[in-house]
Amino acid sequence: MITIMIKRAERENIDEIKRLWKVCFPDVDERYQDFFFKNVVRPEDCYIKVLEGKIVATLVRNKHALMFNSRVLQASMIMGVAVHPEYRHRGYMHEMMDIIVDACEHSELLTLIQTEKPEMYEPFGFRTIYHRTQFQIQRKDVTRITNFGCAYDPAPLDLLKVYSAFIKRFNGFYARDLGYFVNYKKEIKAVGGKIVAYYNGKDQIQGYAAMIPDGEQLKVQEMIYLDSMSLIKLCNAALQERKIVNLYVSEAEDLSKVFPEALKKSYPSTMARLNDPKLFTKLFRKKIDTIEEAFAISHRPLNLNEFN
Repeated sequence: MITIMIKRAERENIDEIKRLWKVCFPDVDERYQDFFFKNVVRPEDCYIKVLEGKIVATLVRNKHALMFNSRVLQASMIMGVAVHPEYRHRGYMHEMMDIIVDACEHSELLTLIQTEKPEMYEPFGFRTIYHRTQFQIQRKDVTRITNFGCAYDPAPLDLLKVYSAFIKRFNGFYARDLGYFVNYKKEIKAVGGKIVAYYNGKDQIQGYAAMIPDGEQLKVQEMIYLDSMSLIKLCNAALQERKIVNLYVSEAEDLSKVFPEALKKSYPSTMARLNDPKLFTKLFRKKIDTIEEAFAISHRPLNLNEFN
């Protein structure tokens, strides 16, 4: 008899999950993978499908608090959905998603997932609600100024302060605290990157950029800025690292006026599922039936710049 089961992972399963990730996600930096399983998720956040003693499929449910219209909502990010190539097209992913969706329905209002294949998750009630924009900038796109005021080892408390000031313009973001930024600095360093901050003449932090080398190019996966000076300063610092910089921002941040000749590309980033329309309706005093209607009542533009 073939033994098949779906269960939460235990610590002794993590190495096998990491090996499965390497097969399914060959482009994921191995250093990030090690950091992720050591610092971001607990073994019990991972779900595994075991066939005859072998893990053939896995996914991660990472719980987070989400700020929406001044309320803190319980939510999760589903990530790392992986099925070993030899065991695909057997319905294993569908079976695992059914179990996770059922668990989410009983414990949180919203569930999120980031994917390049939204059609895979639409049958489970997920809909694309958030887009991001990539600007590819080069030296010709940015006014050349000195890096005076830039610091390469900003304190986590400073990062929290400027992030809190910046994110007030937006909605639908993760609630971050000091511990988040302590871990965030370690995460960026783990993949060979750095966080560069800009301080004004009064020694007050005005922004930061999380920079990660990507071959001959540089990826700025998060850019936080309170004014145009901090944006330009940080872009100059990035261009000192590589000649081509890929800057990722929310769709609401139209930087076309700042970088009019830079290549620009918008793409779907995050899907969401509304687990309890009745409770959502009660909380926000609006008749809500779908996830699209839920996010349509947002008071501000969305900014969900999270990867785990």
